[in-house]
Amino acid sequence: MNQNSQQHRPPESHAGSGVGAVGAVAGIGPRIFSRACFLVLGVFLCAPVTRASDRPNIVYILADDLGYGDVGCLNPDGKILTPNIDRLAEQGMVFTDAHSSSAVCTPTRYGILTGRYNWRSRLKNGVLGGFSPPLIERDRLTVAAFLDANGYNTACVGKWHLGFNWQLKDGGVADDKGSYGALYERAWDVDYSRPILNGPLSVGFDYFFGISASLDMPPYVFIEDDQATEIPSTTKKFLREGPAGERFEGVDVLPQITQKTVEFISANAAASKAGQPFFVYMPLNSPHTPILPSPEWQGRSGLNAYADFVMQTDDTVGRVMAALERSGVVENTLIIFTSDNGCSPQANYAELAAKGHDPSHVFRGHKADIFEGGHRIPFIASWPARVKVGTTSQQLICLTDLFATTAEILGEPVPPDAAVDSVSILPALEGRDHGPLREAVVHHSINGSFSIRQGRWKLELCPDSGGWSEPRPNSGAAKKLPATQLYDLTVDIGETNNLQAEHPDVVEQMTKLLDKYVADGRSTSGSAQSNNGDVQIRR
Repeated sequence: MNQNSQQHRPPESHAGSGVGAVGAVAGIGPRIFSRACFLVLGVFLCAPVTRASDRPNIVYILADDLGYGDVGCLNPDGKILTPNIDRLAEQGMVFTDAHSSSAVCTPTRYGILTGRYNWRSRLKNGVLGGFSPPLIERDRLTVAAFLDANGYNTACVGKWHLGFNWQLKDGGVADDKGSYGALYERAWDVDYSRPILNGPLSVGFDYFFGISASLDMPPYVFIEDDQATEIPSTTKKFLREGPAGERFEGVDVLPQITQKTVEFISANAAASKAGQPFFVYMPLNSPHTPILPSPEWQGRSGLNAYADFVMQTDDTVGRVMAALERSGVVENTLIIFTSDNGCSPQANYAELAAKGHDPSHVFRGHKADIFEGGHRIPFIASWPARVKVGTTSQQLICLTDLFATTAEILGEPVPPDAAVDSVSILPALEGRDHGPLREAVVHHSINGSFSIRQGRWKLELCPDSGGWSEPRPNSGAAKKLPATQLYDLTVDIGETNNLQAEHPDVVEQMTKLLDKYVADGRSTSGSAQSNNGDVQIRR
């Protein structure tokens, strides 16, 4: 394991980075405290005291390419043991109709942190690479900056995959507008000794430890805050070849992410008990490729290496839970466990099927697809102080909903130009929802195909998968199919019976709703906003 990275600095050195950093007040630090007491002209002016559970710690664990069917409590026919995730479900609430905003990773991450659909950004299809420029717009408020401004210690520990501006050896700064391949051919022109610009610290996180993108994308180095922990001096290949640190090994990444998260929780527990909660966004590298379970997990599943890696991912969840319990803060901590999209075919579906396991469970397709298997994901929330144990919700929700949920928890307004596609799920968490929380959810595939879900109906504005499963885009089979797909998920969860010809009125109504969401620049109530670039709902 790489021992080169530093220990996380203690909470009192909080720098107040992000949107909330507007200047120090009475020694409190450079942030806005909405519920703080301020010393003004020698008099303390205090906001009303609120319940401790109004300001919970938030730990958001995002697995990478974990299928709905890979979690034991969601798939009674599954063959992978996930005792820790199952225990989390027993202690809280399981959402059975949760969706990522995209069927691939970078766009989903954008949606989680901004509360805005990914296709409103400049990235209309595909994903970023390890050298890509930042995707989050510089004036875009994130959930991390929102929480930072409201007194939270904030950390991102894991796979960033939302772009940086790397500094170059010639003194310049890489600001390419490309996506996946930006800077890749010039990887050795990067000056890895210089700070990395416009990363997690610039969007509201006080601390970052992790990797720049997926573990199969160079550069292969750990980054702490805005600095590589070692200078690449060799070339390594985890699917893609590129600059690497001598001590960096892919098998160490998940254990390091786990350890750094545990350290952050331990370091901030005392401050949390004293009224300064923490937010940890923990985007894992697992079980995404390269599938690299640690030696002690290899062969444990009896299925294949992917299943072993899922079991190690489950162990990571258990270690985080244990850290919260050990620190005495679990009662007032909202823990969310979910995945960025469906399982990748790299898991070897055929091999797993031969042993009775299907990562997509009953859903059609997998990662990258517009079908349910591409974007319906596990979503489990536990919060002992507020969420009833052993409960299930069938609410239609989206990973963009984190921002609005935290805002309602804190009782703080969201600025009119922020979180434009975020809806609070707090009513569901507290068991006081009496109808749908969302009007609809928009889905997006790797090639930019659109789908919209409203109630029982799912409309897909493409003839194919929009991704990697059959029928593939532009294939002979796809060209023989209707340009539109409509499914009634209440009777056809497998998306096998296309009803677009029988229900043209539903097709028209849902298409108009999607058009409205695009034109308004938002899917929630509020003033109209702008998209970044033209949005075409049909390719």
